[in-house]
Amino acid sequence: MRVVFMGSPGFALPSLRALAESPRYDVAGVFTQPDRPAGRGGKLTPPPVKQLALELRLPVEQPEKVRSDEAFARLEELAPEVIVVVGYGQIIPQRIIDLPRHGCVNVHSSLLPKYRGAAPVNWAIVRGETETGVCTMRIVKKLDAGDVLLCRKTTIGPDETAAELTDRLAPLGAELLLETLERAEAGTLMPQPQDEAAMTYAPLMQREDGRVDWSLPATEVYARVRGFDPWPGAFTSFRGKRLHIRRARMAEGSGQAGEILAVGESLTIACGGGGALAAVELQPEGKARMAAAAFCNGYQPRLGERLE
Repeated sequence: MRVVFMGSPGFALPSLRALAESPRYDVAGVFTQPDRPAGRGGKLTPPPVKQLALELRLPVEQPEKVRSDEAFARLEELAPEVIVVVGYGQIIPQRIIDLPRHGCVNVHSSLLPKYRGAAPVNWAIVRGETETGVCTMRIVKKLDAGDVLLCRKTTIGPDETAAELTDRLAPLGAELLLETLERAEAGTLMPQPQDEAAMTYAPLMQREDGRVDWSLPATEVYARVRGFDPWPGAFTSFRGKRLHIRRARMAEGSGQAGEILAVGESLTIACGGGGALAAVELQPEGKARMAAAAFCNGYQPRLGERLE
C-alpha cells in the first residue's frame, strides 16, 4: 500500500518507523512542519519527524500551509492510497481527505470521543483520569470527529507524567496503526461513529495553564505537576519570581494554601482541603533544574513563607 505520512512530534516517530520498516507499505513521502527557531539561541530546528525521515532516506515536504495548491499538487504526484496523520499540527482540507482511496487515517492519543484536540494526554492527567489509550479514526473536516476504527486502552499510573505516558502511548499507536491498515486492506474494519454526547475537549495548552492554584486539593495540584510536564510546567511565584515545580509527591501536612510547611530534602507546601505537596525538583526562573535540597540550601525558604 502506497502511503503518505503527515506528522511532526516525537509521538509520531514509532508510527513512521513502523510503516517504513514494514514490507507491506511504500512510504512515498513525509509531510511535516517547517523548521522553527528553538531554544534560547533561537537556532532553526527541524521537527523530530523530519529528522527520522531523513535518517530513513524518505522524501520530505515542509509546506507552510498544507491547504496550498502547491502542497495539493505534490500530493497528487505522490498518489497515495492512504494518508496517515499523527500529530501533524495543521488542519487537513477536504480535498486532501478525499484524495486517497482509503482516505486519511489518524492516530489519536485518547479514547475518543473523550479528549478531542491538541493535548489529550496532558488534560487526561490534569483532570484525574485513571485510564486512557490510543485510537485510530477516519479524518473528517470537523476536528477529531471521524469514525473510530480501532482503540487500545491502558491505565494511567498514579505518578505517571504526561511525558512518560506519551512515550508509552506512542508505540501502542504504531501497533494499532499497522493493524488498522491491514484490516482496511482486508475490508474487515467496522468504523464506529463517535457519541457526540460523550465528547470532551483537550485544548492546546497555554503558558498560564501551568500556574498552580494552591487552594486546590493536593491531588489536583499533583495532577497538574504531572500533566503539564514538560510544558508549560507547573509553576508558582516565590519572592516575586517564577518557580517551576518539576517533580513532586503527595505529602502530609496542613496550613494556609501556599504556605511552606517544611524545608530540607523536599519543599513541602500546603494545599487546599488540608493536604500538602512535597516538591522534590525545582527550577527557579532563569536557572537550571535542581534538587529541592539544593534549592533550600541556596535560597533559604522560610517556614510559613507563602508561594503565590
